Amino acid sequence: MPAAYNELLDATIQHLEDLKSRGVRNVAVSKETLRALAQPAAKSQISNLKSQIQPAAPVAKTQAAISMPAKKIAALAPVTAAKSEISNLKSVIISSSPEKAAAFTALRERALSCVKCPHLASSRKNVVFGVGSIDAQLMFVGEAPGADEDAQGEPFVGAAGQLLTKIISATGLSRADVYIANILKCRPDTPGQLSGNRKPTPDEMQTCIPYLHEQIDLIRPKVIVALGATAVEGLLGKTVGITKLRGNWQTYRGTPLMPTYHPAYLLRNQAMSEKRKIWEDMLAVMEKLGMSISEKQRNFFLK
Repeated sequence: MPAAYNELLDATIQHLEDLKSRGVRNVAVSKETLRALAQPAAKSQISNLKSQIQPAAPVAKTQAAISMPAKKIAALAPVTAAKSEISNLKSVIISSSPEKAAAFTALRERALSCVKCPHLASSRKNVVFGVGSIDAQLMFVGEAPGADEDAQGEPFVGAAGQLLTKIISATGLSRADVYIANILKCRPDTPGQLSGNRKPTPDEMQTCIPYLHEQIDLIRPKVIVALGATAVEGLLGKTVGITKLRGNWQTYRGTPLMPTYHPAYLLRNQAMSEKRKIWEDMLAVMEKLGMSISEKQRNFFLK
């Protein structure tokens, strides 16, 4: 990775940390700057980019968390960047709209302090709010955090999450381009179990899903992908088997929604035919978004 790129990363982190220490709650960045940050930069660009990252509102005197997910920063950072540098910015939200960033920050703060489900609040390590671009056109919704997600405070970071990342990459996008969230923000408790997960109860989903509704209302994605039957149930109230629903467009409050298998399903069943089904669902999503699809992509997982 070029030295100038590392220097850009260090300068950006230092600048954001300075804003955070002064009480800045959110940061407004133009779309042009976001694109520039995703590319290696020359030294002459560093000061220009730094000057464009400005507080979206007057500096407050109260301490507050800025809010942009770690993976958003990771998209700007070289893979060799120290983990501590990334984790320091784990909660920074960046958007081209200051008002949107501020609203998302406020929503995140409410979710992080939520104790509406006392049994989940007492057993969780982290509230897993969501990750990605709040200006995304594509949003993925899963079921609930697992042990890895609970430990790291980020959705889809375990084995299923790594597979989801590969699926997203196969479309030509990255995790930084989309938004990823769950029906539940806390890991369903598993008292007496050393490992494993359980499905959220209807009461837990009903209690928590207003946070997801607000996330969707703020992001306003053009397409939502529901990963698994629980995500479909939470968003649409349908308890029909995912096998019957997947691949068939649904509608969530006016937004096209594609139900598909949860990546964990492919970890259990790695048959080429099942991989192809999920990929066909993603091809439909790409077409709905008007993305270009190469012949190579169309032929993924075909014998």
